Amino acid sequence: MRLGLRLILSLVVGITLVTYFISRSQVRSEKEGLRSDLERRAEVFAESLQEIVQPAFDHDSRAELRRIVNRFENRQRLAGVAVYDSQGSVLAESATLEDRVTPPPVPFDRLKQDQGFGEFFHRDGKAVHVYYLPLHKDGSVEGALAIFDDASYIEAQSKSIWRETIWHVIAQVLLVVFVTLLIVRWTVVLPMSRMSQWIKDLRSGKAHPRVKLPKDDFLAPFSEEVVNLARSLHEARAAAAEEARLRETGESLWTPERLRVSLQSKLHGSLFVVSNREPYVHTQRGKNIEVSVPASGLVTALEPVLCACNGTWIAFGSGDADRATVGEHDRLRVPPDKPEYTLRRVWLTKEEEQGYYYGFSNEGLWPLCHIAHTRPIFRVSDWQSYQDANRKFANVVLEEMEGSEQALVLVQDYHFALLPRMIKDARPDVRVAIFWHIPWPNPEAFGICPWQRELLDGLLGADLVAFHTQAHCNNFLETVDAALESRVEWEHFSVKRRDHVTYVRPFPISVDFREAQLEPAFLGPSPYDLRASLLKAHGVRASFLGVGVDRVDYTKGIIERFRAVERFLEKWPSYVGRFTFVQIGAPSRTTIPRYHDLLSEVESEAARINARFAKNGSWKPMILLTRHHSHEEILPYYRAADLCMVTSLHDGMNLVAKEFVAARDDEEGALILSRFTGATRELRDALVVNPYDTEQLADAIRMALEMDAEERQSRMRRMRQIVKEHNVYRWAGSLITELSEIRIDEREPEVAKAHSYGNV
Repeated sequence: MRLGLRLILSLVVGITLVTYFISRSQVRSEKEGLRSDLERRAEVFAESLQEIVQPAFDHDSRAELRRIVNRFENRQRLAGVAVYDSQGSVLAESATLEDRVTPPPVPFDRLKQDQGFGEFFHRDGKAVHVYYLPLHKDGSVEGALAIFDDASYIEAQSKSIWRETIWHVIAQVLLVVFVTLLIVRWTVVLPMSRMSQWIKDLRSGKAHPRVKLPKDDFLAPFSEEVVNLARSLHEARAAAAEEARLRETGESLWTPERLRVSLQSKLHGSLFVVSNREPYVHTQRGKNIEVSVPASGLVTALEPVLCACNGTWIAFGSGDADRATVGEHDRLRVPPDKPEYTLRRVWLTKEEEQGYYYGFSNEGLWPLCHIAHTRPIFRVSDWQSYQDANRKFANVVLEEMEGSEQALVLVQDYHFALLPRMIKDARPDVRVAIFWHIPWPNPEAFGICPWQRELLDGLLGADLVAFHTQAHCNNFLETVDAALESRVEWEHFSVKRRDHVTYVRPFPISVDFREAQLEPAFLGPSPYDLRASLLKAHGVRASFLGVGVDRVDYTKGIIERFRAVERFLEKWPSYVGRFTFVQIGAPSRTTIPRYHDLLSEVESEAARINARFAKNGSWKPMILLTRHHSHEEILPYYRAADLCMVTSLHDGMNLVAKEFVAARDDEEGALILSRFTGATRELRDALVVNPYDTEQLADAIRMALEMDAEERQSRMRRMRQIVKEHNVYRWAGSLITELSEIRIDEREPEVAKAHSYGNV
């Protein structure tokens, strides 16, 4: 109420002041116009009358002068006419002049200049204008003609304008106050009331923390902060309830809160994460800069770790507005809405990015490690760029670590195989780990690389080398044993080289299981309704839906998947017109010819299958969506699908399989999973297939669609339990715990404690 009164009072004062100054200017302008008009009319009248008066004045004919002045006595707004001699005595004047106004003394000193002039004066409360013209005798000024006009109408006109202004002000104030009260009520009071009620309901557990806010609402920034605060409150309450439940049931489930507490008790120094991909990308959109989070399990996994210890994430600044958002030392506090750790960006030239990332990393190491029958390409220039980029990142890491004791460095993936050695040589006191997210091939396959020894030596600079599966650990140790002079301790899964011990461990990465539970399926549409809605958006009607989610990469087996769908429709034609497969395929590394050609091949294959089977406009077997989709956009497809196909030809883990399982809180849906993924080691209740076997894939599609409901639900229930227990927070906590407990001064692997993923 006080806010409304203050606002109304401010508006009244503001409108009054503005109107006053405008009206005053208007009155002044009107007054000056009327006075000017009066002076002009008086001058014209005086000059015309002078021609008549002058002859009578020359002959000293007072009678004639009186007759002349009385002739004009009743002229409109004329107060009177008078004729004076050189002494100022009245020779003749209008009969009623003295009744109307008392004439002032004649200013003969000005008349001597032989020019007419006028002036305003007040007599007896009246405003009067007088205009004087000189009268001559023998060539000299010997008298004066005076024209007196009533000027009171000018004041009356000014008062009328002020009266109208006052009424206008009153009307404007009433109208503005009324409109303002309506606007305040609609745009402030009602939204605030709704928000207040929502907060009350949230505190009482009746409301959900995720609400849609109007984007054009001027209260949106405030609303966003309130929603973020409410969401934090909801998450804290849910976390407390979950922790209480876990204590009650004796479960050992990893949560962000447990990860935070665990790391705070184990980390005694700063944590530094190094990756090629940054967690936040700033992009120029017209005149605005937008911030986005890449669709990456890496961000999901590592951000809680960095938030827990106020760490530093070092990454390549790939956004076109990244430079505009960092400080003097290329640093930025993130997340944007609640800064808890530092992002340090590293800049690479286009040539460095081309050689290090697209060249050596993705045309060399990627096909080398993925046995997908694509020939790796190794160029000397790419190798040089790879070394230069690793050195540039190493310099930044060392700069950030300056002054830090007991620091931990967690290097991510195959882009930085040389980095551990570079860091360790400069700072032997820090603990360094590298997580290799892609497969590690057998020694013979890796031996194709001309610089395998340099890469292995760089990796062995780390205290801990981590992979997804034990098989990859074994392949790595066998490769080291075959290529380098070192001592491999198979009992402890460690390598001793240059008096430095490196441990090799499996840490299967996972997803944030809790994220999928923020909006339970029973709060939204059923899978049937959701499926119909999604297909309708693409102009398709079908009874069954399959989904695949991948980057368009030759390791993902997308073509093999399409041919399996084709074979399935051939073998069981009853599903023609009833089954549709949606492939969400994000274009990737399209500057590399192999990827560019693959995208064209995928599009052609989908078009060919559609042309073969689609007989009407309301159904087609394939829907190909070749653009980047956010997790929020993909989630409805996971929840609506009857089956999800993950048919990678070779994969380190493949988180799509786990994302699909985590999304199915209705315990429905079937997972068809390639046996060449790391995920098959954990998700044993999936329909495991050989992606090269088209007949087996087609049979698996039919089995997924026709599986008994009880069996389908029991399979999904067991897989969900595995993903829930072995979630991304457990992965991060296990990895950091293992690294923090390594003694960096040890010389013999026998004294090391043999930790494993399952013991943490």
